[in-house]
This record gives sequence, structure tokens and C-alpha cells, in this order.
Amino acid sequence: MNGLSTVLIVVGLFFVGGIISFYKQKMPTSLIVLLSIGAAMCLVTGLLQLEA
Repeated sequence: MNGLSTVLIVVGLFFVGGIISFYKQKMPTSLIVLLSIGAAMCLVTGLLQLEA
């Protein structure tokens, strides 16, 4: 496990927490979708970096 994959996974999990928070505050759906796309990209990239 290298540093970049760890950072990407942590940032992705941080974004997931933001998604939950924004959903509870009833923020606009487009903002939640945008944040979820960013979280998914960070998590997938971090997990793929683990295998490389």
C-alpha cells in the first residue's frame, strides 16, 4: 500500500461523509450527485492503485 492510494481512499471516504451530511441538510441533488461522482472516482482509483 503506497501513499497515493492511501490518500485517495481517505479523500474518497471524506467525500462519502460529505454526501451523507449534504443529504441530511437537504442540499441540492445536483451537488450531491457531483460529490458522489468525485467520491467514486477517488475510491476506485485508490483501490486500483493498490493492485498496481
